Amino acid sequence: MGVELKLAQTIALGTAVAFLSPVASARGVSPYLPLSLSPAIERQIERVLILAGKPVMRRPIAAAVVLDALPVACEKDRVACAQVRRYLEGYMKTWGLTSFDVQLATATGDSGLVLPNQHGESVDSSWRASASAYYQPNDHIIVNAGGIAYEGNATPTGSYLSLGFDWAQLDIGFRDHWFSPLTDSSSLISTEAPTMPSVTLSNYEPISPLGISYEVFLAEMSHQDGILFLDSTTSGRPRLAGQQLSFEPAMGYALSVSRITQYGGGARNGGLFSQFFDALFKSNQDWFVEGQPNELGNREASLASSLLFPGKIPFAVRIEYAGEDNGFDSSLRFGATNTSVGLDFPSLGRAFDLTYEISEWQDVWYIHHLYPKGMTNEGRVLGHWFGDNRVFGDALGGRSHMLRAGWRLPTGNYLQARYRNLRLDERWAFTDPHRPYETLHMFELDYTHIWQGHAIDLALLVGQDVFGDSFARIAAGFDFARRGSMGGAADLEPEPGSSTEIFIDAGSQYSKASERVYLENQRNLTSEREANYHVGLGVRRRVAERHDIGARVELDDVAGHQLMSLRAVDYRYRLNRKLALGGFIGVGRYDLKLPAYGYYFGVGLQYLDVLPRWDIGLDYRTYDKLTRFKGLPSDPESNPGLNRRVIDIDGVSLYVSKRW
Repeated sequence: MGVELKLAQTIALGTAVAFLSPVASARGVSPYLPLSLSPAIERQIERVLILAGKPVMRRPIAAAVVLDALPVACEKDRVACAQVRRYLEGYMKTWGLTSFDVQLATATGDSGLVLPNQHGESVDSSWRASASAYYQPNDHIIVNAGGIAYEGNATPTGSYLSLGFDWAQLDIGFRDHWFSPLTDSSSLISTEAPTMPSVTLSNYEPISPLGISYEVFLAEMSHQDGILFLDSTTSGRPRLAGQQLSFEPAMGYALSVSRITQYGGGARNGGLFSQFFDALFKSNQDWFVEGQPNELGNREASLASSLLFPGKIPFAVRIEYAGEDNGFDSSLRFGATNTSVGLDFPSLGRAFDLTYEISEWQDVWYIHHLYPKGMTNEGRVLGHWFGDNRVFGDALGGRSHMLRAGWRLPTGNYLQARYRNLRLDERWAFTDPHRPYETLHMFELDYTHIWQGHAIDLALLVGQDVFGDSFARIAAGFDFARRGSMGGAADLEPEPGSSTEIFIDAGSQYSKASERVYLENQRNLTSEREANYHVGLGVRRRVAERHDIGARVELDDVAGHQLMSLRAVDYRYRLNRKLALGGFIGVGRYDLKLPAYGYYFGVGLQYLDVLPRWDIGLDYRTYDKLTRFKGLPSDPESNPGLNRRVIDIDGVSLYVSKRW
């Protein structure tokens, strides 16, 4: 059973709006920026997009999107703007060699670690080469040629034909896909595995005042044996259907809904187009073979947001809530979840930048009963890099962290340090208690030096994998495609006045929790309604005269367990100078020794400026079916058909809020 988000009407509407756009005013196709750029230019491009208030919900990024962001970014950081403009000049000709990077490496240790987001390359690979070039005979056609090779594998990544317009660009070939606003991980699809051949339709110019953007693709995966079909098995190459629809209703604020479906393979293959549309729009329960009901495939879905805050210290807040399989009693609730949060500071002072991202997932990710190799291509998972750091098939939850800090030296060279940490939780159900896992530690130091316009990248990687094996790797790369000087430190213009507010909430909440232990709505466990502490930390900014948008994290204690809430959408409407109404929706995490996840939403009322920059708030919140798989001895007995713990929570919070 796959995740069923019922996106058919929404995706169809977005695509219809796209094709009704006036062709006469449309621009042509755009080349894409590679996903594996040198750290120096990659951070400058991210800086430009954040400064310009342009959230990125998927990758690869169209070069035209970055070019359009430059005028706004140039008003705030002239140096970064000039550097990115020089880089983009390589994409503004009839033809060009945009990258030709060769890397040599040497490694020690017993680890076979897969390098995160490097198309399947392992730590013991002694070399890597990548190249990309293009030929654009007119505005509506681009022939792209490229490839990535390392020890043991070669894929023509970047080789595809682009046709169409800014509102409907068709890409046919080996094009990457990344469905997440986060930069270090993507739950559904990323560059962790080698690139698959695909056909993709998307736009890079937002449509309508809602800022609608879409992508739909069909890809072919690597060969799998033992695929279940009716009462037997078959072998073949499964197909992958992907779709994303995003909205940018206000500058610097975007929301997206995404889904991928693994289907077909061997005897499971049906009509190419009919089965593809079934994968996009039908539920598993609606699919029949020879008159018999049969599961269509394996599905994953995600909801994501990206909120950019201008000011003296600009930053971005990115949230992704993803699901593998269905949750309890609804096609809209996620089963096993993966919640990821990121904070990105592109400019700390004149020379520094900082990014932090955290993910926490429940079990059974990238594993499925129909497909023995699950959501993989050539043995690597399609999504988050944690999936390649375990014995495949182990249904383990866990948590990962990524901290990245960059320093732009006065010479224009760039130094970046990155630390990754991953811990698998062996208390999850279905875990083999005799297979020990250790904490993964990965420290990476990258130095980019510009020599006569060419980037020289030096990298040191050391650490320990989840099996306790250590590794150390030194690599040196040279890009033979001339890119121009990277310039000096940032030249930041002061923000003329920022509408960004940071605030802290403190008060109490009055709540109760109800746990379902029977499938029937009776004899469930309900706690007494009781009062306890409530604290929160948030940020918001003004997007219109009376409208504010933000994000917030809240901590409570309900029935003796910690409840953490993450508001992905935190909206406020100011009625007048003293009163404001709010509405919010997000993700709740209830700590029952192992976390249970689910949606939460609510409404609120604020009385503003009781004292200068002090407010009083009153919120009503409800948490819908926070779930996790059962598997601990302490879990309560329940109906045998109920294999999850399912908790509903509702309550009222009263608090004071201090703003800065």
